Amino acid sequence: MTARFVAAASVSLDGYLAGPGGDMSWLTPFIDEQPDQPDPILERLQAETTVLLCGATTFFGDDPNRGDPEKEGAFGGEWRGPVVVLTHRPPVAAGAVSTSKEGEVRFATTLDAAIELADRAAGEGVVNVLGASVGDQLLVAARLDEIIVSTVPVLLGGGTRFLDPHGKRPGLTQLETHVGGGAVTVRYRVERASR
Repeated sequence: MTARFVAAASVSLDGYLAGPGGDMSWLTPFIDEQPDQPDPILERLQAETTVLLCGATTFFGDDPNRGDPEKEGAFGGEWRGPVVVLTHRPPVAAGAVSTSKEGEVRFATTLDAAIELADRAAGEGVVNVLGASVGDQLLVAARLDEIIVSTVPVLLGGGTRFLDPHGKRPGLTQLETHVGGGAVTVRYRVERASR
């Protein structure tokens, strides 16, 4: 594989990326804040991303910008490109191409098929992994290269955790940190045996 698989999310201080019931509205006030300086880690991630890989809950689920057609979707509505969705119930045949406002969408029913589709579409770019379940599966399968977490100052007390390694403890090497706009963003390399 030539692409880097990077799980990225904004999370609450207590580690949740979505509140109870998948609610993402908690994030809206933090998205609307204009930091003094843009976050270089997140800007680079956006520039290097060539395909999104997500699960059905993320693809069809809540969006902190719901109702704002200009900002709804990945990267505040700025994403245009291929999307791979891992789901057991695809709305079209697995592997078939569908379209959305973001671009070409392909559905996969197994993790291996999703990895293959995303890797092929990404080339030498970044596969941005969105959503807890897909990130967990890639982490457990030792297929995740990096984790980027932007922690914002709010406590949700419940909801969907960002990552769960299911008892495994992969090593993490901190690569860089940015503090600004009320958030702390940290980029980690996931240490694992070579594939």
